[in-house]
Amino acid sequence: MEKKKIICYFNAENEAFDSVVNHAKNFETRGADELYLYNYSKLENESDYFLHACREVTRNVDIPVTVGVHVRKLEEIKKAFYTGAKHVIISLDHLLDGTPYDGDDELSKEKREKALDLIKQGVERFGKDAILVEYNAVNEEKNDRVLKIDTLSEELKNIGVYRLMLKHVYISGGVKEKIAASKLPVIIRDSLMRNDMETLISMDNVEGVATNFYEGKDIMAVKRNLKENGINVDLFAFDSNISFKDLKTDDKGLVPVVVQDYKNKEVLMVAYMNEEAFNKTLECGMMTYYSRSRQELWLKGDTSGHFQYVKELRIDCDNDTILAKVEQIGAACHTGNRSCFYRTFLKKEYSETDASTVLKTEYDTIADRKVNPKEGSYTNYLFDKGIDKILKKVGEEATEIIIASKNPDKEEIKYEIADFMYHLMVLMVQRGITWDDVMEELYNREKKQ
Repeated sequence: MEKKKIICYFNAENEAFDSVVNHAKNFETRGADELYLYNYSKLENESDYFLHACREVTRNVDIPVTVGVHVRKLEEIKKAFYTGAKHVIISLDHLLDGTPYDGDDELSKEKREKALDLIKQGVERFGKDAILVEYNAVNEEKNDRVLKIDTLSEELKNIGVYRLMLKHVYISGGVKEKIAASKLPVIIRDSLMRNDMETLISMDNVEGVATNFYEGKDIMAVKRNLKENGINVDLFAFDSNISFKDLKTDDKGLVPVVVQDYKNKEVLMVAYMNEEAFNKTLECGMMTYYSRSRQELWLKGDTSGHFQYVKELRIDCDNDTILAKVEQIGAACHTGNRSCFYRTFLKKEYSETDASTVLKTEYDTIADRKVNPKEGSYTNYLFDKGIDKILKKVGEEATEIIIASKNPDKEEIKYEIADFMYHLMVLMVQRGITWDDVMEELYNREKKQ
């Protein structure tokens, strides 16, 4: 059975850039399954500003992000997907400009056909699981428009819409029956001012509830309560398949924990857990340890704000050491260093050929040249000449790869590819694109294959 989702939404209209990013991050760390960010302003500059903030959100969160913008043409849907959003929501009410979807007059029919055609274009361009449609379930007289969604859901399903989001739902027996019979799975958007989460999320054919009610609240606690009441929600990795009793501890009941950055694999610190710390970590999703010096439980970041959010917990072959992959906020070390292992006392020279390390180091060097120019630097020469020169060099180097590939000598091909990669990174720095951006895009494509 599919797990029900709690989706936190945020209206970003007139919100500062940092506010959008911070709200998204806070919702994720508190236990949201997905995010829905929207700004339906018709002003192009406001929409672009919002989409720029959404791009920053998708760089900083790991849960799926759905974006809602004012849409009038396919190009606007494409710009929303360029943020890295998993889904884009199209507001049917915005497309119809207040005319009823099921209206019989010629204007309503014309607008309905245009709306469906645009939605269909979005589905065909970006995939069957990419487009959601939001529909206001009540009109100004508060009659249940949701009672008339049979035709709507069937037509949307036929053109490949992923799911239907209903807002302003007044719950009644008839409404529940209609939602259960909808041809599309339903997300209910609700502020939870008159309805309660358990009633909404437990309804048949409801995949989840989108709400802004949980700002600053412990969403994991809500989900634990829902699960205790028989509702299938996702507690992420905190539904552990082992208990502390399965671990081999030392004579003091402790097990060491090696802590690693979940993205770049940097080892951050080593600490210890007892059974209480282990269970607390599973409960709250933040790394909690036992301090041997203070002999007390220790929530990492409780005083410094440098929390560690659990991404993955592994156990070694002997069941006596935990590897914790975390999202580290700020510094892991009490000295202010990112990692406790910041001092080298012995090193033998060796060649570092790991692709991710080499590319990141080279990229960082190029980026530093842009900020701190160096006399005689070819990199700075390219930056000084500007984008046209950089593009010309990228094109030339791409052509060199093609020419070299016609020859049997792979050394020549290797050399030309390296040359191309260097100039490509100059272009990336010039345009503010990082390797993380590129890898994230490749990862998203892989998931769709």
